Amino acid sequence: MARKRVTSGMRPTGSIHLGNLLGALNNWVRLQEEYDCFYFIVDWHALTTPGGGGAVGYENVGDLTANVHEMAIDWLSAGLDPEKCSIFVQSHVPEVAELHLIFSMITPLGWLERNPTYKDMVQGYKIENPSLGLLGYPTLQAADILAYKGDFVPVGKDQEAHVNMTRDLGQRFNSLFGRNVFPITKALLTEVPKVPGLDGVDKKMSKSSGNYIATNLSAEDTVKKIRTMFTDPVKIRKDDPGHPDGCVVYAFHGIYNKSELEPIRSECEKGTRGCVDCKMQLAEKMNAALEPIREKRAGLEADPNLVREILGAGADKAAAIAKETMREVREVMNIPTRENV
Repeated sequence: MARKRVTSGMRPTGSIHLGNLLGALNNWVRLQEEYDCFYFIVDWHALTTPGGGGAVGYENVGDLTANVHEMAIDWLSAGLDPEKCSIFVQSHVPEVAELHLIFSMITPLGWLERNPTYKDMVQGYKIENPSLGLLGYPTLQAADILAYKGDFVPVGKDQEAHVNMTRDLGQRFNSLFGRNVFPITKALLTEVPKVPGLDGVDKKMSKSSGNYIATNLSAEDTVKKIRTMFTDPVKIRKDDPGHPDGCVVYAFHGIYNKSELEPIRSECEKGTRGCVDCKMQLAEKMNAALEPIREKRAGLEADPNLVREILGAGADKAAAIAKETMREVREVMNIPTRENV
């Protein structure tokens, strides 16, 4: 019995951070054991925003290739196995662009204008003149998923609406042309751990905010980052009673040091635990968890050809599926071929 298919991707922004690792990649690693997984680095999506401030976009493509390579290393270091899943670059399967074009012909403009991601990106990137590419982001995203006939997309609850858009577009195509070419894609809801930024438990770790720990940092640089973590502003001295629920360090102990969470809370509240010692204990636990990733990364960085071979093999497998999908699409739409004109 064929396994169900999972698809997902990330924009190539350079090295990933702990939020990406804990929020998505660790889950992807688990899913590859149970599903037929297709994971792609979405370089076309990176061009839907202007860039600037060092970020890659259509105004700044200088780092795009390097960022793609860096992200591939991150994924492999985190545990994605090319023997168990397909890892590739979005633009290396041009059939996705063709499907995106076709979807753009049948997508009502109102669907795109009401898309919350579009509004968030316009505001977040302060875009005065949004591009057609940004407005059509959901049709490209749908093509990413449906070119491979993805059954599921792993997302948190707050991202479910994006998957619903893909489902609706696939169903619209099936209805218009009278054949179920595309599956009913569903969100594979996952429990995403809350990964705070270094500057506060109510802040989300992100590159744009600069409040992140990259997974490619050395153990020493990771310690330096942990030293900057926001703690309790009213706990000035070690023997002052603390309030761990508002402390970033305590939040990360909840991820990397769960077995000692209760005594940490008790000692903090009683004033018998200092913030510096607490940070150093976290650094030890976090670095121990990241050490296997660092070891894999070192081997991959020493063999860039291996990374290219993995991406090439993944693209070949994905392209074979996408080509068959597009054959079906052209057939049901009666698009002329060279042979039948």
